[in-house]
Amino acid sequence: MLPFSEMRPPTMYPDAERLAVAAATIVAETLRSSPALRLVLAGGTTPKRCYMLLAAMGLSWARATVLFGDERCLPPLDPETNFQIASKALLRTVCPATVHRIPGELGPDEAAAAYEPIVAAAPLDLVLLGIGIDGHTASLFPGNDALRATGYVAGVRNAAKPPPERVTLTLRALHEAKRVVILAAGADKKDAVRRAFAGEVPAGMIDRAEWLVTADAR
Repeated sequence: MLPFSEMRPPTMYPDAERLAVAAATIVAETLRSSPALRLVLAGGTTPKRCYMLLAAMGLSWARATVLFGDERCLPPLDPETNFQIASKALLRTVCPATVHRIPGELGPDEAAAAYEPIVAAAPLDLVLLGIGIDGHTASLFPGNDALRATGYVAGVRNAAKPPPERVTLTLRALHEAKRVVILAAGADKKDAVRRAFAGEVPAGMIDRAEWLVTADAR
């Protein structure tokens, strides 16, 4: 396990809907104030609701560049890819200036190599992340070799949940981002959140991360 950094106390919300509203508000305010936002999207149920709210806000996305925190090594049209989930909930409606899809269908190593220069090209302004019940975030799983990657993007094998092959931003990329917001909703995340704040799992290893947490997850 890598060294644990001090974490900010979480911001608490009574339910998942109000958490999603808060996350959408953060994105909207950042989008309005940043002339050229580089926004990293996450997969998962709670971020998806955030995206649906953003799609209805009538914001200008003309200067936004969208990236992804991780991706499954599946065909690009597979509905389980983070790209397709985000496209359906948000991107097809708002049409950002640039969308950088992780080409997971190339396999973990080739896809990571292709995505590396895109992530490294400029600072990431805002990164949205979720947390799994095992404490993983993006596709950084407890004990996985990707935790030790030294670049900005890593291929993942033997992930603890299917599919086993993935691509993920690394801890280095997340540490160097300007702002990282982690969303945790639901009683099933309570133990993972506890372990994150104890520094025992990858979700708890990101410097300066802000946590938005529902009451039943804390």
